[in-house]
Amino acid sequence: MGPQNLPLRVQEVRARVAAAAQASGRSAQSVTILAVGKAQPPELLTAAARCGLTDFGESYLQEALEKITALQDQALTWHFIGRVQSNKTAPIAASFAWVHGVNRLKVAERLAAARAPQLPPLNVCLQVNLAGEASKAGVAPGELAPLAAAVAQLPRLKLRGLMCIPPEEADAARSRAWFARLRLLKEELGRAGTALDTLSMGMSGDFEAAIMEGATIVRLGTVLFGARPG
Repeated sequence: MGPQNLPLRVQEVRARVAAAAQASGRSAQSVTILAVGKAQPPELLTAAARCGLTDFGESYLQEALEKITALQDQALTWHFIGRVQSNKTAPIAASFAWVHGVNRLKVAERLAAARAPQLPPLNVCLQVNLAGEASKAGVAPGELAPLAAAVAQLPRLKLRGLMCIPPEEADAARSRAWFARLRLLKEELGRAGTALDTLSMGMSGDFEAAIMEGATIVRLGTVLFGARPG
């Protein structure tokens, strides 16, 4: 999809986000649209920024660093949403404002150690593997509480919330059930003393169901940009 088609796409997505938020008793401003631009060219992200999008998510480090450099004159917030490998924590900690896929204390410790003191704390979401899928990363729900408590104590990190990639479901009610589980886990952590304000959940095919269950960040790629090139 070319940049010329993007304004209408963004307008349509914003309307859908606003409708889902309103249906769940919230304002559209309570949901951040995270534009996922992996494999998309920098000029398309520049066009998205012109449409008013400010938060961008990338999964592949080298590609992301090239885009951050290309768009450095834009006031954008960059989120790393891919699997965090221990040997790549230093450049991730140096270049991003958010990391969504933390699922091990070792990774969190390395991110904290690599975050420069002059930068704001690195915002972190813990990835939860709700269905125990071997193909997906994430901490098991039963192991979440001790991990959250430990990460919350690390310097130069700010534990903001939870993130998930649930199984794909054809039925919206089944999708909502997965997202409700993540919301309940967040609420349980709050009662135990680890207060969080972020639920990063919902992608192009299920973001409305996620918003209905409390999503504060929805990670949207194809619904904004169309199919990825190649």
